[in-house]
Amino acid sequence: MSDATGRRERPELSVVLVTPDCYETIRTTVAHLKAQTIPERIELLIAVPRAAEFQALPSELEGFFGHQVIETGALDTVGRAKVEAIRAARATVVALTEDHAYPDPDWAAALVAAHRQGWAVVGPVVRNANPATMVSWADMALGYGPWLDPHPGGEVDHLPGHNSSYKRDVLLGYGEALAELLEAESVLQWNLRSRGHRLYLEPRAKVAHTNFARLSTWARVQILNGRVFAATRAWGGRWGPTRRALFVVGAPLIPVVRLWRIVRIMRRREPHPGRMGRLLPTLLFGLTFDALGQALGYALGAGDAKRRMAGFEFHRERHAADGPRPTLAPSAVDRV
Repeated sequence: MSDATGRRERPELSVVLVTPDCYETIRTTVAHLKAQTIPERIELLIAVPRAAEFQALPSELEGFFGHQVIETGALDTVGRAKVEAIRAARATVVALTEDHAYPDPDWAAALVAAHRQGWAVVGPVVRNANPATMVSWADMALGYGPWLDPHPGGEVDHLPGHNSSYKRDVLLGYGEALAELLEAESVLQWNLRSRGHRLYLEPRAKVAHTNFARLSTWARVQILNGRVFAATRAWGGRWGPTRRALFVVGAPLIPVVRLWRIVRIMRRREPHPGRMGRLLPTLLFGLTFDALGQALGYALGAGDAKRRMAGFEFHRERHAADGPRPTLAPSAVDRV
């Protein structure tokens, strides 16, 4: 709906970005958002610990429907910061993105169009923004293998974490539990499906994602991710001690089960079949550390894993050994 001047009364899409420090951290992602085909219908929500240190040039935030800078205080968990931004959103659809994820120009329009069909969650297909190393491809396979571009899209069981879009009222229905669920979005999306909500992968919405490319960093991240996932699933789901103990005992099987699932998926999605064989040792390495993290999570809960994981969520270029952030495509630059 528009007012008498033709301006829309509310945005069609609110996009959430979190920065742990200042605008420079998210500048490249903001440029990709500004290069969308519908920037005037996008509200930009930026969560930052201290608004006084944000330091963005006003001109770089022009062209959107509007923007809000939400001061969160100390960034103890990324999930809590996202919730504060989601609560402030004015659109009925909220999209999550990251400082190391770069949407193609048609991303926003494709998400908005898909949400009009009634889906509760709509996600993009994903490609590797730093594809030069086996570690990066292994990280991509573990985190985003089911949604690799190209993909035909369609209704799915779950969608890319940290980079999908949700009906705002569906998210807010989780109340205080939402911050924890946003730390492990697979658990959130499984719960949404159990409540009858439907999820859709939109192949016209595309994101380039920067992956970890240093083996030592990736190993630590797998432990932390595994622990947060298991803690959210088990302790957040109020599992009893017997059930948690069974999953701790079964943790050594996790690498085998997950590797089989990943290989099956990647054989369908991987555009270069020969790469799959070369990836297997690295995948098994990462899955072993993930299993260790899951065992800790089922047994002891998250501990300080969420806080420690927040330290790896930003400035991904420090851990992407094969190059700097991608620049905008020429067609996108023309629209900035």
